[in-house]
Parts: sequence; structure tokens; C-alpha cells
Amino acid sequence: METQRPVLSTCPICESRRLYYAFSYQEYRLVRCADCALLLFNPQPSDAELAAIYTEAYMLSEDTEAARLQVAEMKAATARRYLDLLGHYQGGHGGRLLEVGCGRGDFLKEAAAVGYDVFGVEISEAASTHARARLGRPEAIFQGQIEDVTLPDGYFDVCVLADVIEHTRNPAAFLMHVRRLLKPNGVVFVATPSLDSWSARMLQQNWMEIKTEHLTYFDRNNIQHLLHRTGFREMLHQPGWKVLTFDYVAHHFERFPVPLFSRLIRIGQRILPAKLQKRQIPVVASGMVVLARSMPLPVRQKVSVIVAAYNEAATIEQVLNLLLKKKIPDLDMEIVVVESNSTDGTREIVQRFEQYPQVQVILEDKPSGKGHAVRTGLRHATGDFILIQDADLEYDLEDYDVLLEPLKMHREAFVLGSRHGGTAWKMRQFTGQPILSMALNFGHWFFTTLVNICFGLSLRDPFTMYKVFRRDCLHGLRFHCNRFDFDYELLVKLVRKGYRPIEIPVNYHSRSFKEGKKVSMWRDPFNWLWAIARLRTETIDQLAEIERQQKLLAGDNQPAAKE
Repeated sequence: METQRPVLSTCPICESRRLYYAFSYQEYRLVRCADCALLLFNPQPSDAELAAIYTEAYMLSEDTEAARLQVAEMKAATARRYLDLLGHYQGGHGGRLLEVGCGRGDFLKEAAAVGYDVFGVEISEAASTHARARLGRPEAIFQGQIEDVTLPDGYFDVCVLADVIEHTRNPAAFLMHVRRLLKPNGVVFVATPSLDSWSARMLQQNWMEIKTEHLTYFDRNNIQHLLHRTGFREMLHQPGWKVLTFDYVAHHFERFPVPLFSRLIRIGQRILPAKLQKRQIPVVASGMVVLARSMPLPVRQKVSVIVAAYNEAATIEQVLNLLLKKKIPDLDMEIVVVESNSTDGTREIVQRFEQYPQVQVILEDKPSGKGHAVRTGLRHATGDFILIQDADLEYDLEDYDVLLEPLKMHREAFVLGSRHGGTAWKMRQFTGQPILSMALNFGHWFFTTLVNICFGLSLRDPFTMYKVFRRDCLHGLRFHCNRFDFDYELLVKLVRKGYRPIEIPVNYHSRSFKEGKKVSMWRDPFNWLWAIARLRTETIDQLAEIERQQKLLAGDNQPAAKE
């Protein structure tokens, strides 16, 4: 058995070499990736050190049969919560389900009860034997690691990874193996400790999840970067609810002591009645759940550039020619042009570009606002990434490379091209119109400050047209805004879903109203105020939207809510 501690030279998610020391745990070092914020042991514990941890006592740590029964009931209650979430995401229960790290079969037993044909992989011989006995299907439980057991490709509808991925040496290779076992559009269910959890933020290096066998620690963003890199899309992130008892928590803190917390738990044991200590309580302590669907990995990734065009005859041809000439290393480009029945000849110009295979032209019957046109473009986009491009020449296409780099490298999901992020704040300066210039610049400052305060941000240019993001970030979101207030809606809903944008400086030259700027000085500020107020109080129910979309795809005849 290998006694050498493996050393990683690059981040297993984004391949960055900037792995910097974070803190020490016992005699081990933890490092943090400066580019995607992954936290991990480096060097990792050796095989021999991990084998000394993964003994029979690790899996079957309760002392009495009554205690083991109590833990099994508690895990069954957690499993039912997981299955309920899985059913909402999947559109119902059923199909072949594989659980990797199935333990004693607690989850599999509950999954079988709701209609799944269940299978499990478990490294512990004792736990595997117990799971076979509980399920009454010895052939359904495979002992060993997932890479070593023989399972057919494309066989499973669901793969469950509950408190497993943080134990793997190479999470990317592990997920690639999982994807290979899943059918197309198969669902992966990942439950793992989260660096975003209140317990992680409060306890930091004393976090109870810091254990020698937990090799890697994710937050809500980099776990999705990893899933995207390994061929999963349509991700849904949820808090990791578990059903626990005070008794179980006390046992955990006794086995893995945490300063102050362990002492407080011992005090609670002396004060609380025994009946209360054994009561099951749903809690979110340190975990998260992410669901995603298996998709074919593209040979090359693609960006969809969405161009909303209305009365832009003076510039649209030049913009589209520049886009056709633009080359981005290791990335294909799709140009989605949404033309809104212009009155100045823009439509005729746009239609001449339909001959190019990388250009997709969508013709709207009437102008309904820039936001409406961009939303139409989003529905037709097929790329891995989305980039929104105006039909004028205010922004510089040469900034595409730097804006897309963090997405290509799986380091960020959402990037803003900041007009005010360089060495100078890009003031709007219209020749002969100083009062108008001053009013627009004051408005930018006012609304930026308002958005930052209302949504806990610290952005310099939240309303930049250059919004660049992974297309699957939109999964579970629904948009309503039609005019320039869509800029606010898109930003806020992505932020509320958990995607915090980074800002990258871009070149910008503002055009004047005489040159075709379409923002209304009188109408749009009121739309923006209303949008901010509504978005501040609006609840985003991603599961409800996913279920609505599933009904539409299934041909459900129930009328959808009017947009």
C-alpha cells in the first residue's frame, strides 16, 4: 500500500497552479486555489493513512443495536428529503438508480420503496454485506471503488453521491466515470459539505467538516464549475437539509472535537431531557445539494453572441462583419441576431447575413424592447456560454478573449465587462450637451449605489451590456422585463441564484442620443426603480420553474403563466 503522500501541482477543477497555503490541520497542509476558491489537502494523505481511517469502525461506529437503529431511522428520514427533491427535479421517481458509497443501504431502501430499481457501490466489506441483507438483492451491491467494479456504460438514470465526492483524490476523473455510467440526460445528485455554509464561515479552520479523509472542499460555485467541466448541465443548487438528532450531533462532536462547540454540546447533553436528545430535527448545518443532467461533452466549447437590433442601419453591418472575423482560441462562435421589425432598413441588412452558417437570424413581428429581444435570443442560443452584444459600436470586440477566459477555464460562471474598471471612470461626455452628460453620469452612480445596497454587491458597473455567463446558469430562472430593465433582472436573478460576478475592465466609447442611443431619460428610470423594488422582494423558486418547463416539454396542455 502506498505510503507516499500525493502532491498536486494544479487545481483539479480549473487547472490553476496558484495553490496557496491556507492553514494546517494536524500535520497536514490545506491550500486554496486563488482562481476558483477550491480548498484541498496538498499533499494529500497517503493510501496507508486513509486505510487506517476507513476501518469497520468508521462505517459502523454506533455501540449498540438500538443506537444503530436510531441512526438508520435518521438517515432514512434524510433520504426521504433527498428523494423528494430528486423527484421534483427529475419529474417523478423511477428508473435505475446507482448510489456510490451506499454504506449500509439506508438510502437505497427508501429509493426502492418509491419505485427505483436500485444498485449500490460500497468500499467497506462489512457495510456491503449489511446492505445486501437489507435489500434482499445481493447482486445489486458491488464492493469496491467505482473505478474497479464492472458496471455497464449508459445504464443508469440516476447516480447519487451523498457525502462521497469530498473523499475522492481526483473529483474530475470521478465525475467523468459517473457520467459514463449514466444515460443521456441522466441525473447526478451530489450532497457535500459547503464552504458557503454558516458553520464553515463561522468556524473557519475549526469547521467540523475538516477531516483527514475529506480531501476537497467546495463552495456552491466551484462544484458547479466541476460539474460543467465534466459534462453536466442544467444544474440546481439547494441547501443540504439533513435530519439529525442532538444525540447524533453530540456523538459527532465527541469523535471530531471542535473548540467551544464540543463543550457547549456536552453542557446540552446534561441539560436536555433524553427524549428531546433523540428527537429528529431537519437542519442545514454545513451541506449543500447539487443536481445536474448528463450531456455529451462537446469537442469544442461554443459561445453564443446575442445581438438585439432595432433601427441600427448605421452600424449593424459593421458589427456583424467584425463578429464574423472575430476568432477566439479554442472556442467556436454562434451569432444570434434578433431583429425587431426596424423602420430604417436594419432588417434587410440583417437578412443578408442568413447565408453564413454561424449566424442565426430571428425576425420579430414588432419591437417590444431590447430586453424582450435578448430573451428571445436566449431561448434560441445553443452555446456553452452567452455573451450579449449591442448592435452599435460602443464596446470593443477585442475584449471578448479576456471576458471569456475565466469561463473557458472553469474559474467563474458570470463575468461583467466593466466600463469603469480600468484606470479611468468612463464618463459620458456628449459634445455640446454638458448638462445631459452630467445627468446620465449621476444616474449611473445613483442606480449603481442603489443596486449594491439592495442586493449586497460592490460592483462598479452592474449595467454594462457585456454580461457573459454560462448558459446553464439560466436553468430554473424565468424573466419578465422587456426594456432596459432586463439588465437589472438578469443581473439580480443570477446573483440571487448564487453567481457573484467578477468585473473585468473593457474599452467603451459612449454614443449620444443624436447617434442613436435609445434609453429614455424619462421613462426608463421609473422602470428601473420599479424593477429594483420588485426584484428586492421577489422569491426565486427554481424548482417550480423547472417543473413548469418539464410540463411544457411533455406537451402539458395546462396554460402557462403569462409573461
